[in-house]
Amino acid sequence: MSPGPRALIAEDEPLLAAALAPGLAACWPGLALLPPAPDGAAVLAAALAHRPDVCFLDIRMPRLDGLAAAHAIIEDWPHDVPPPLMVFVTAHDEYALRAFEAQALDYLLKPVEHGRLAACVARLMRQLGDRREPAAALDDAVAQLRAVPAPAAV
Repeated sequence: MSPGPRALIAEDEPLLAAALAPGLAACWPGLALLPPAPDGAAVLAAALAHRPDVCFLDIRMPRLDGLAAAHAIIEDWPHDVPPPLMVFVTAHDEYALRAFEAQALDYLLKPVEHGRLAACVARLMRQLGDRREPAAALDDAVAQLRAVPAPAAV
């Protein structure tokens, strides 16, 4: 059985990072949260090291903004693993178009409303489920092939 999904929060304001965690826990009980990253460079390093399924990114952060971090994560991500789904969580609505150009699945405005977070989580869960279905089908096919007896030697 594969472990549950993992998420990484990138937020330079510790109180805001801490405020997102309970909402995620309420909407997505099986989600494991990695330690939050305080800036864009830290989220890049943490994402590449821990390979989360989802990244929740602030946009305005020190060292590397969230948009640049998302681009760098996708660029440096190993090709044999699907990259994390990106959700931008920010107080700045003017970056929405650029966020979606950076392959964002969603864009949440702070303070995050519970209904919007729940809708975002539902979309994330669907997307992750769609990713896992082909792999599960392949595992089932391999198991069935292994169960077939080998032909007798002549």
